[in-house]
Amino acid sequence: MAISEEQVKHVAKLSKLSFSEKELHNFTEQLGEIIDMVELLEEVDTTGVSFMSNVTENLNVMREDVSEPGTDRDELFKNIPEAENGYIKVPAIMDNGEAGA
Repeated sequence: MAISEEQVKHVAKLSKLSFSEKELHNFTEQLGEIIDMVELLEEVDTTGVSFMSNVTENLNVMREDVSEPGTDRDELFKNIPEAENGYIKVPAIMDNGEAGA
């Protein structure tokens, strides 16, 4: 399955990334090679091979749920660029109310 530069541009837009024409060409080639490798794996005969969701024998390894004091808020807020009403203010990731716009 080939991947087009338009598809790479679309994914880049959704990810809010921008690429030069050379980078776009390189990423298109790289993603095409990755897709080819995955398609090659589909050709492997797995008849009789049991499903494996975990490669270790460990099941439900849990630790004791112990409360620990957190870091002081003033210490945390010392290095942030902007705060509002006691929260860290971050750039908006949605435009016009739609993700990926």
